[in-house]
Amino acid sequence: MRLHEHEAKEVFAKAGIPVPRSVLCTGPEEAAKAASSLGFPCVLKSQVLQGGRGKAGLIKVVRTEAEARDLAASLFASTHKVRKLLVEEAVDIARELYLSVTVDPEAACGLVLACAEGGVEIEDLAVRAPEKIVRESVDLAVGLLPFRARNVAYALGLEGDTAKKVASVLEALWRVFRANDAELAEINPLFVTKSGAVVAGDGKLALDDNALFRQAGREPGRDYYDSDAAFEAAAEGIPYLQFDGDISLMCAGAGLTTVVYDLIVDEGGSVANYLEFGGPNYRKAVQAMELCLKNQPKVILIVTFGTIARADIMAEGITEAILKLKPSCPIVACIRGTGEEKAVEMLKAAGLEPLFDTEEAVRKAVSLAAAGKGGSR
Repeated sequence: MRLHEHEAKEVFAKAGIPVPRSVLCTGPEEAAKAASSLGFPCVLKSQVLQGGRGKAGLIKVVRTEAEARDLAASLFASTHKVRKLLVEEAVDIARELYLSVTVDPEAACGLVLACAEGGVEIEDLAVRAPEKIVRESVDLAVGLLPFRARNVAYALGLEGDTAKKVASVLEALWRVFRANDAELAEINPLFVTKSGAVVAGDGKLALDDNALFRQAGREPGRDYYDSDAAFEAAAEGIPYLQFDGDISLMCAGAGLTTVVYDLIVDEGGSVANYLEFGGPNYRKAVQAMELCLKNQPKVILIVTFGTIARADIMAEGITEAILKLKPSCPIVACIRGTGEEKAVEMLKAAGLEPLFDTEEAVRKAVSLAAAGKGGSR
């Protein structure tokens, strides 16, 4: 679960990491008043869960109340589905650094990453000049000791009071990482101001979904998802990925889904969504199909291989879903595995043609989507 910038900075501030003064706003007029109260220049920062916001035009510097109102209105009206703006005071920047704490899964330890060149090009820098990235492995049982945090600051070429302040921020960032069961805690950029202060210019905090039960109040809301369907799927406990194509996928297992996705693309088709119909969800056909139909797909393609998740139970659920939801788009079904004979009987009774070859099913789905047919199965 990724937090928005304003949420990450709230956590940072509680941990003792300096952040700029800011006001969270939900409309242009509110943003204009907030900007006026903070003083000019200030910054309008779109609260969306995507990287490269500056390059995408989602962060704007404003110098008057009227400019703040107009630019805020344009951001809220953009195609990026901006629902909130963080209006933040401008910082007098002398230099930018990069700090993060993440997990090294291979070594089973924490990993501190730091760089003396922070900002939007950090990903490119990691490729062009990886030697500029300072890496410090941290034993999770021991934690980041103060002398090791200072070593990182010195490795960045920092000295004196600045090195002490950056080391202090890094220690606090480690505490945030551990206390929040995070997969990533990142400050990019970490500003060093002309007056010598150290301030978190941005903040990213990604929590481990498997540990959310330990993080009270961190239940993800609608803002965390790309679509209503993705949000409802999460509430139902159904893994779901949103795309923008024509064919909705109900598949069992990530491996099989990846193959089906690639086959669709190879055939010239496009995917509207992936929905996990296997595992613990194979008895949720009605909910699964209802989610797929929210995309108004040209075709629903169901491909499964059921062993523990039985084919006959899946087919029974699909039959129930068709009777209840009455989908107008074609449904292509290729369901194999335990109870397959009974599954075939039920699919035929529901008006579907059972298929037994995944590639054939994909070709049929892509053909139907290209023809734009609807209203029959």
